[in-house]
Amino acid sequence: MKKLLLTAILIVSLFYVSAVACTDILAAKQATLDGSVITSHTCDGRYDSRLVVVPAMDHEEGAMAPVYEWIVYADRMDLVKLGEIPQVAHTYQYFNVAYPMANEHQLIIGETTLGGARETANSDKAIMTIEQLEIFALQRTTNARDAIKLIGALAEEYGYRESCWLGECITISDPNEVWVFEVYGTGPLWEPGMGPGAVWAAQRVPDDHITTVVNYSMIGEIDLETNRPPNVSAGDFMISEDYVQVATDLGLYDPASGEPFVWKYIFGDIEGKKSDRLWRVFSVLNPSGNWSLDNTWEYPFSVKPDEKVSVYDIIELYRDVSEGTPYDMGDNEAWYYESGGEMVKSPLASSEPNTPMRNLLGIPYTRTIAKNGCSYYFVSQARDWMPDKIGGLLWFGLDNPRKGAWIPVYVGTLPNTLPESWVTLNRDELDRSCSYWAFDLVDKISNQRLGALMPLIEEVRVPFQTEMFEEQRDLDEMAMTLYEDNPELVLRLLSSYTARKMREAEELWYDLSEVLLTKID
Repeated sequence: MKKLLLTAILIVSLFYVSAVACTDILAAKQATLDGSVITSHTCDGRYDSRLVVVPAMDHEEGAMAPVYEWIVYADRMDLVKLGEIPQVAHTYQYFNVAYPMANEHQLIIGETTLGGARETANSDKAIMTIEQLEIFALQRTTNARDAIKLIGALAEEYGYRESCWLGECITISDPNEVWVFEVYGTGPLWEPGMGPGAVWAAQRVPDDHITTVVNYSMIGEIDLETNRPPNVSAGDFMISEDYVQVATDLGLYDPASGEPFVWKYIFGDIEGKKSDRLWRVFSVLNPSGNWSLDNTWEYPFSVKPDEKVSVYDIIELYRDVSEGTPYDMGDNEAWYYESGGEMVKSPLASSEPNTPMRNLLGIPYTRTIAKNGCSYYFVSQARDWMPDKIGGLLWFGLDNPRKGAWIPVYVGTLPNTLPESWVTLNRDELDRSCSYWAFDLVDKISNQRLGALMPLIEEVRVPFQTEMFEEQRDLDEMAMTLYEDNPELVLRLLSSYTARKMREAEELWYDLSEVLLTKID
C-alpha cells in the first residue's frame, strides 16, 4: 500500500508543474487609517485576466450547478465539467477572473497557491478546485465566516482538487473582518464516501493586525486539546474535524511523539525555507520587529503595524522591488564597471532582471513583491459605513503592479459596462483590442533599459494615479449623498467612471510603449 501511495504521489506531482507565485497582503479594520478591511492579490504568471461581471441570477427548483476545471486558464483552455452540485434559488453578482474575487455584498477574496507536503497531492476523484470554490462562495454567501464554512464543507464532501500546486490559501474579507483560509488534499487514494476529501484551517486576523501570505503557509501551532492556536479564541479559528487523523494517515504526524502540531510545518512544509516577500512585508509595515530573512518560517501569523496603513500604502508596497535593501538586484556589484578611473553603474542595470541576465552576471535571485509576468492584481477595501455595492472597492490593474495603473472598480459595477478590451484576452500575439498588451508592452520594453526608462513611466503613471486617488474622495461623497434616493443612478455613474478610467489608462500606456521604444539605444 505504501509503495502504491508513493507512486500515486509522484504521478500527481509530475502532472502539476505550474509556477507558484502570488502575493496577498491583509489589514484588519483597526489597522487601517479609515477603518476599511483590506485584502489583495497579485496573480503572478499566465492566467485569465479578463474582468467579467457575472450578474445575480434566479434558478429553478431542482437545478444543478456545474463544477468545472481549468477556470484559471479559461482564456485559452476549454472548461472541463467534473461534476455538479445542487443549485441554490438565488446567486449573487460577482467578478469572474482567473481567481474570482468579489461579490456585490463586499465579500472579497484573494488567492495565493501554497506548496505543501507532497503526500497531500489530491486524488483524481476530487473535483473542487479553489477557483470553483471561490465562485460558489461568492454566489451563495455574504460574509467571510459563512464563505469559509461553505468552502470547507464542499471541499470535504467533493474533494479538494489542485489547479496549480498542492495547497491553496484564500484571504477572505468582508466589512468587519479578514481571514486566512488554507486547504490541502487528503492524498491521491481518496474516493468519495471514504472520509473527508480535504483538510483545512482558517484563522482571523486580529482587528489591529496586518499579515501577508506569499505562497507560504502562515497558520502555526494548534493546541490539540482546544483545536486552535494558543491564545486564539474559539471564535477566531475554524478547522476541519479530522485534521490530526489525515496528517497521521499520510505519515506527516505521529500523535504518540508528543511533538507540537504545527500546521505550517506539517501540511505547509515550510520549516527551514525562507521567504523574501514575507520578510519584506513585515519589515516595511512593522520595522520595529527587526525581522530577519534567516528564520521567516518562525514568524508569527500576524503583527500589529507600527503605524496604521492606508490602501495607498498597500498599493505602494505592491510596487516594491526591495530597493535600498541588501537584496536589491538592481544594485548588485555585477552591474558596475570601471570607466575613466571610477566605477560606473551600467544603464542596463535592473531591479527586475530576467533569468538569463541573472545567470550571465551571477546575481542572486530575490523574489520581489512586484513582478513582471503578473496577469492582474488588486487591493480591495470593504467599508462597513457604506452600502455594500459602493462600500466594496477594488483597485484593479493588469501586468506588472510596479508599472501599471490601479483603477477603482466598485463591487456594484453593472454588468456589461466595462470596456470590451478589458474582457478580451489574447496573449499569444500582439492585439491592440486587448488592454493587457498596453501594460505588458510598457513592462517588456522598459526592462531592456530600466534605469533610463523607469522615470518616463513615472511621468505618466504618477499624475494619472494621483488624479484618481484625489477623485475617489469626491466619488465616494457623491455616491453616499445620492445612493439612498437613486441607487441605480449612482451605480451607472460609478460604472461609467471606471470604464472611462480603464480606457484612459489603456490609451496612455499604449502611447507610452511607443515613447519607450524610441529611447532604447
